[in-house]
Amino acid sequence: MTPMTHIETRENNETLTPASPSSVCRLRSGRRWVIAAAVAFMMIGVLAAGIRSRVEAATKLRVVTAQMAVPSVSVVKPTPTAPDQEVVLPGNIQPFISSPIYARTDGYLKKWYFDIGAHVKAGDLLAVIETPEVDQQLAQARSTLATAQANLAIAQITRDRYQSLLKTHAVAQQDADNAASTYTANKAIVDADTANVRHYAALVSFEKVYAPFDGVITARNTDIGDLINSGSNTAPRTDLFDMSQPRTLRVYINVPEEYSQEVKPGETAADITLAEFPGRRFPGKLVRTSEAINGITRTLLAEVDVDNPDGTLLSGSYAEVHLKIAAENSTFMLPVSSLIFRGEKLQVGVVRDGTVTVTDVTPGHDLGEQIEIVGGLKANDQVIENPPDSLVSGQNVRIVSATLPGDSK
Repeated sequence: MTPMTHIETRENNETLTPASPSSVCRLRSGRRWVIAAAVAFMMIGVLAAGIRSRVEAATKLRVVTAQMAVPSVSVVKPTPTAPDQEVVLPGNIQPFISSPIYARTDGYLKKWYFDIGAHVKAGDLLAVIETPEVDQQLAQARSTLATAQANLAIAQITRDRYQSLLKTHAVAQQDADNAASTYTANKAIVDADTANVRHYAALVSFEKVYAPFDGVITARNTDIGDLINSGSNTAPRTDLFDMSQPRTLRVYINVPEEYSQEVKPGETAADITLAEFPGRRFPGKLVRTSEAINGITRTLLAEVDVDNPDGTLLSGSYAEVHLKIAAENSTFMLPVSSLIFRGEKLQVGVVRDGTVTVTDVTPGHDLGEQIEIVGGLKANDQVIENPPDSLVSGQNVRIVSATLPGDSK
């Protein structure tokens, strides 16, 4: 008899009946199927997760590739120019009148009355020159004139006497004519000696040096006892004083040729600034130009006059002249970084509805970091900043930012 397995368990004081061998086999077979199904489901889950991640990665790659295929650009909007634009040019301040004071006669400086910085009026006595030689020459000329006048008086008496005697035929006609000729010759000598006296008198009057206009003494180049040369000989002339009139100042500037047509005397406003007066502007007026372009510098010489009644500004100073020049109509400002240089044309890339249009533009004034565009743009155009060399019309782009000229990046 085959032995049988007895399985006995006690639970709640109850006794279980022993299981048969067939039931035990079925139980073990079901457990194996459950384990196999669980393993299969786990493998299917792992495969599904891997496939899904790969699909998502491929999708992301396609999206990124599509995005990279469309280049990203930054655009700038053209800024309309102001009705008046300001051009700053360097200039040198000069007095309206500046003159060296020379001697007109030879001698020695006897005395001077004004030193540097003195404000003088026209006609003020500046210095006295001692000229003993000229004084003696004047005395000699006067003596010669007196002799000639005496001879002329005798000649006149003789002529008149001969004219009276000629009426009674007491003298010959020849004698009367000789007397008249002698009178005429002596009169000419008197006239010449009179002119010579006036000449030396004028030289003596030049012993006193007077101020020719209201102004300031800017230099005194002589002192008492110095030898003074009038410049009438080979010796160099003596510059006694330098004078200037600072009430009105001249500022000469060189205007670039591109602005020459907009600079008009009497119409163009001008202000000047100096480093020693920060934040202060002095009004001026453009009064004249040379009306010719310098062939070497390609500039137009212009003069700006500035009133200086209280002498605040000093002649010889360096100044910056601010010219207000009328701008052309429908002009815009762009940063130079937005320009495309291809061949002889100047172009920009304009974005319209996500598509690039390479447009020809006409440049105006070059202001360094910015340039004036006088043709080819509209106010609402979006211009690509720092365009790549490969940029062509019809290319699709994506705008990532828009800035205005002059905005900080």
